[in-house]
Amino acid sequence: MMTKPYQVSMEIAGPTAIWTRPDTGDCPTSYPAPTYSAVKGIFSSVFWGPATEVVPFKVEICAPLHYHSYNTNYGGPLRKSTQIEDNNSFQLLATVLTDVCYKLYAHIYPTRAKDKLPPSAIAWDRRTTSPGHAYKAIFERRLKKGDWWALPALGWREFTPSYVGPLRAETKPCDISTVLPSMLRDVFGGGGYKSAQKFIYDQNVEIKKGVLIYPEREATHA
Repeated sequence: MMTKPYQVSMEIAGPTAIWTRPDTGDCPTSYPAPTYSAVKGIFSSVFWGPATEVVPFKVEICAPLHYHSYNTNYGGPLRKSTQIEDNNSFQLLATVLTDVCYKLYAHIYPTRAKDKLPPSAIAWDRRTTSPGHAYKAIFERRLKKGDWWALPALGWREFTPSYVGPLRAETKPCDISTVLPSMLRDVFGGGGYKSAQKFIYDQNVEIKKGVLIYPEREATHA
């Protein structure tokens, strides 16, 4: 018998976004829509609850796609050793999206990794008869108030949003249709809190009239 999911939704918009295609290497290019794992991260930035699992199922692209070249100086640990020694930055060229708007949808389930939960989450889970219902109520309250666990981002952390909140009636999906031959789904594909690193891809992901439905995987929520 499947656990009843609770649905949550939100809208996010901003001047710049990147949903990195791993196959574009050190000159990253954006997918037209956020990956499954990126949507999980955006929901979790509003309310992070390890006793629950966020399962995205749909994204609506509510602004035309505009690609733009973006240059930045990277000073992190992935530079060449000589650049780090000389304190030199790496100039990173990316192809990003501008003036984006998305409506995001997800289902909330109890986590499958209860044995990995921290003590505070275990205590919360024991006090809560319906973790999914509790998550939905807290999430919607925080989303409306702007009381986030962390600042939501449009891919890279420096790409902050101009709007994060409940769905707005005036925003509608654009007439965009395409098929993505391969799209990153998740970096930690084990599911649940403290999942091991496991890269998972979806094939032939369709965007139809601005709507992307993430392909369903095998049933994992009993």
